Amino acid sequence: MGLTTLCYIEKEDAYLMLHRVSKKHDVNRDKWIGIGGHFEKDESPEECLLREAREETGLVLTSYRLRGIVTFVCAGWETEYMFLYTADGYEGELTDCDEGKLEWVKKSELSGLNLWEGDYVFFRLLEEEKPFFSLKLEYEGDRLKRACLDGEELPVSGSKTTVI
Repeated sequence: MGLTTLCYIEKEDAYLMLHRVSKKHDVNRDKWIGIGGHFEKDESPEECLLREAREETGLVLTSYRLRGIVTFVCAGWETEYMFLYTADGYEGELTDCDEGKLEWVKKSELSGLNLWEGDYVFFRLLEEEKPFFSLKLEYEGDRLKRACLDGEELPVSGSKTTVI
C-alpha cells in the first residue's frame, strides 16, 4: 500500500496548484493537483508534508491542518492512503518545481482545470469546512466509479457536476 500526503496551500481565496506536465510516465500527467508526495522511511504524515512542501515549492509551512484521509483504489494500482491537508501560513519564496508548473488558482476557477473527478468531492468538503473525514474513491482508469464518505455511498455518474 502507498502512503502519501497532499496539501492545498491557500492565499487570498486561491490554492497553489501543480500542473503535472514534466514527467513522461506520470499517473497524474496533465492533471492539476496540490503539492505532496510519498512518505519516506520512518516519516510521520507531518514530516512528509513539510518535506514535500519545501522540496516542491521552496516554502516552509507554518500553519497547516489535517483535513481527512482519502483512500484511492484502482485496478492495476496499489491502494493509496493519502493524508489531505490545507495550509494557510508559510515562509519563503516560491521556487520552480521539477514535477510541473506551480500556479495560484482562484477556488472559483477550479472546475475549469483538468482534475481527477474525485478531487471535486474533497474540494466541496474543504469548502464546507467539513470536520475530519474519510473518503474512499474507486477508479477505473480516469473514471470515478464509486465514492464513499465516512462509510456512506455518494452518488457518482462519472461526471464532475454530479459529485460537486
